[in-house]
Amino acid sequence: MTTTQKYAATGAWNEPEGATPRGTVALLPGRGETAASYARLGRRLAADGYRVRYVPVTLDDIADARAAVEELLADESLPAPRVLLGSDSGAALAGQFVAELPVDGAVLAAIALPGSAHGEVGADWADEVDARTACPVHRAVLATDEEFARGAIASPLPWETIAIGAQDRPTLALHGTDDRVTPLAPALEVYARAARTDVRLVQGGRHDVLNDVAHRSVAATIVLFLESLRLSPEAPPIVTGLG
Repeated sequence: MTTTQKYAATGAWNEPEGATPRGTVALLPGRGETAASYARLGRRLAADGYRVRYVPVTLDDIADARAAVEELLADESLPAPRVLLGSDSGAALAGQFVAELPVDGAVLAAIALPGSAHGEVGADWADEVDARTACPVHRAVLATDEEFARGAIASPLPWETIAIGAQDRPTLALHGTDDRVTPLAPALEVYARAARTDVRLVQGGRHDVLNDVAHRSVAATIVLFLESLRLSPEAPPIVTGLG
């Protein structure tokens, strides 16, 4: 229990003691979220050998957000491959930074969209939770996290356009089919503009797709992507069918 609380507070998850680290994941949160929102995912990726580092970013200063990620990547003790993992507004930033920073790829989860493309979420807490996740464990995390910014999910993005810059780097996009915050159709249009983006739909998934009821399958999909990057910058599939 103490370890879980420590991880939630610091946002740093390491591979098991004695294991060889297999890569680094820089985690960029979405609107309102804290490190506590990602304790479960951080532990799961770390159990598979990946060092996960939560990077708090602010949307009112993109240059500052970029500098925070760049400072993390300057840590030579963090092993390659290095991948940006962002959710919501963090996915929008990761989609931009992946072409600007020394990383090997990106994972974009439920990318937030500006302006009219953004979905509608009610102002009350019950509707926000319903839009975010159906997972009872994650709902409890959100309800008890005193630093979580309720209502932030409905705030507009401070930019008018969005683009994924990773034309030459592998990108995995994860999106829930029942996402009310970022509806699927406009999100797919954004993902389609990046040549090397592999889009995976989470059936029935809501906006907090990394922390929804299918979180185990989502985490496994991320690990497969990370493992493929370890093999080659082309990110070849590891598990294939007979065809």
